Amino acid sequence: MSFTRRSVNMGLAAGLATSAFSPIARAGGDTIKIGMVASVTGPGADSGKYAVTGAKIALERVNKSGGALGKQVELLIEDDQTANPGAVLAFSKLAAQPDILAFLGQIRSTQTHAMAPDILATGKPVCFGGTDPALTKMGNPWLIRFRPNDTYSARVIAVYGVGTIGKKNWAIVHSTDAFGTSGLKALSAALDKIGAKVATDQGYPNLSQDFTPVVLAIKSSGADIIGSYMTFDNDQAIFARQLRQVGVTIPWVGSPTTVGASAIKLAGPALWGTYAVADYAVDSSPEAKEFAKLYSAVSNVPPDSYSAWTYDAIGVLCAGINHAGSTDPGKIRDAILFTKGYKGAEGEYNFDQFGDGLHGYNIVRNEKGVVVFDKHFEFTD
Repeated sequence: MSFTRRSVNMGLAAGLATSAFSPIARAGGDTIKIGMVASVTGPGADSGKYAVTGAKIALERVNKSGGALGKQVELLIEDDQTANPGAVLAFSKLAAQPDILAFLGQIRSTQTHAMAPDILATGKPVCFGGTDPALTKMGNPWLIRFRPNDTYSARVIAVYGVGTIGKKNWAIVHSTDAFGTSGLKALSAALDKIGAKVATDQGYPNLSQDFTPVVLAIKSSGADIIGSYMTFDNDQAIFARQLRQVGVTIPWVGSPTTVGASAIKLAGPALWGTYAVADYAVDSSPEAKEFAKLYSAVSNVPPDSYSAWTYDAIGVLCAGINHAGSTDPGKIRDAILFTKGYKGAEGEYNFDQFGDGLHGYNIVRNEKGVVVFDKHFEFTD
């Protein structure tokens, strides 16, 4: 995707069919500043590295195309230490800087919930990647989501598992945080709607070191397929290895963590043959392929959802700042929510009134460590 072409329809007016990064007004100060809360340290450090890399790739493209409001764009990063208190502290440090116009938040729903009160009080747009559907429905207008929420992931997991794989007796494995519990509820409802049964649902605390009770419960449940919502890549890897050690080889359709770059690296063959919903898949679109090419120039691992959403968020955010023609937070938010037809690495962004930009998921398969695209599901309701 070239940001010098007419790749964005912001929907502000019929006459706004301009380049996404054309300068509309010139801001004061030396740069346009965007804050980013990222997991630089802690158990999510690998995924945090991917997120920062994706954002920096987008930032380079934006700045080469003229920046925002006639200025170069600068990214200021604070470490959340992969913890809720750390996320709150990191955001407060950034929010204390009045010249930061907007923020990139977290991919983990539990940390986004922790930051939400301060985000509301700060009153500036926060682009985030957490997929708990409740995050954009709790009256906080500054939360703008750059991944499809789990209303869609659950529907895709259920439809694919039942309709394509042909299995109706499910085991659901989920973390007990906001992401996992919302995923459990959404998947259970989606399965019930199409006549499938949940044989067992198994919750676990994040950063568990032993999944023996979970895998044994699945083995004895009679389930013929697994659906999962797991927050951390290392939990995913431990669970996968222990599942295979007890001889459970039934089909498995997981959330995006199942095909996260770190999970694939840590789990190895234990995740081969599994399916997952994935907001980012290399072969899903020309824009996704282009992002993979850009990412491969700076990294020896393939990109995934952790890096793709931040790449798209920087692109849409800077386009929104330009089309707003202003540093006013409300005008920037409105410009982002008017975005229609923006083709990013993760898909086509068409924001609704709640702040959700994507409305579908890809299904992919782990073929001996290589993520292979199968099909895309898009929803209009």
